[in-house]
Order: sequence, then structure tokens, then C-alpha cells
Amino acid sequence: MSAAQGPAAPTLAEAQLALGQMELDRGAPAAALEWFRAAARSGDPQAFNMLGRCHERGWGIAADPARAAHYYQRAVDLGDGWAMFNLADLHLRGIGVPQSDEAAHGLYVRAARKGNSKALTMLGLLYEDGRISGPTLRDVAALYEAAAEGGDGWGALNLARLLLGGGDVASACLWLERALAHGFGDLFRAMAELLHDQPDPRIRALAEQAARRGQLEARCA
Repeated sequence: MSAAQGPAAPTLAEAQLALGQMELDRGAPAAALEWFRAAARSGDPQAFNMLGRCHERGWGIAADPARAAHYYQRAVDLGDGWAMFNLADLHLRGIGVPQSDEAAHGLYVRAARKGNSKALTMLGLLYEDGRISGPTLRDVAALYEAAAEGGDGWGALNLARLLLGGGDVASACLWLERALAHGFGDLFRAMAELLHDQPDPRIRALAEQAARRGQLEARCA
């Protein structure tokens, strides 16, 4: 009987991407950019997406949203779900590309089909705001719930907001706790702002938790 095979060794591009992420994490964006460029030479879609992020965010290079969109599109053409999400964001804001709710919607749908839970939240917001017509509020809630189940804190927060609007405080509390579990600085601050004047003491207590966590992350940043 043959020995069980272990996990496959990472490809060169995967190793280069990992090294690039390590450089980002330690605050060396210029070095990260060079690793992402190296990975992109093999045509890796994740590398093109990360080059887009560098050009969008100004990591190791001057920010250039149009160039970011170029790299995102290359990654999209190769089927990368995160690039679909990132290019959708640019179209939604009209940065580096023409503003188009329809283009953003199509890309978020494609990203969601790739398993991107954050794209589900963005689809919910597009429908809820009336920027794309069709789905009902119940459909929107289902999108937020699916996003939250996939680990997206914004999905959990938006679902809790809808539940509070409908008077279901107990269910809202459960999803707010989920938002806290999957949250980060911007989400904590948004949650605290949204909930600080709620009459129910359970909701205010969660708002206070969010405010404390947001302040802690701001001090550590």
C-alpha cells in the first residue's frame, strides 16, 4: 500500500504571493509590490489582483485607480473572485472607471458565485437602496444572512439593522454578536454609531462593546 501523500507543495507564484503578503503585514509595501510583480510574470490571477490593490491603495507606488482597474480586469478575465469584487467597488464609486451601478452589480454577482460573502452584502445594499430594482426586502435580508453566515461582519450588521427596524430585538442581538465576532475597526465604529441611541439596554450594551473595540484598534493602528 502506498504512503499517503501530503499537501501539494506551493507553486512559485503562490510562494511569491505569500512573501508579498508577509511584506505588507510588516509594513514594507514597496517590497511587497516587487513580490506581486514577480508572481504576475507567471500569469497568476491573484497576483494581478494584488497589483490592482497596490495601485488602488498606493502600496509601494503612487495611487492610480485607472491602473488598478487594468490589473483587476486582467485578474477578472482569469476568473479571480476577489478581483471581481474589487473592480465592482471601483465601478460603484466611479473611481478609475466610469461609475456604473449595473457594471458593479454584474461583477458582484460573479464574485458571489465564486463564494465571496462580502459581495452578497454589497448586492443587498444595491437592492435595498433601490440602485438595482427587483428583489424584495425579504430577499435583501436573505442576502445579508448568507453573507453573515459566510463570515462577513457587515452582512451581520446590516441584517441586525433590518431586524431592529422590524422590532425583532432578540434576533438582532444575535446577529450583532456575530458582527462583533467578525468585526474590525471600521465595522466597530459604524456599529457603535448606528446603535448608540437605541432604547433597548441590550442593544446599547453591544454598542458600547463595539465602541471600546473600535477605540482599541485605533490605538493599536
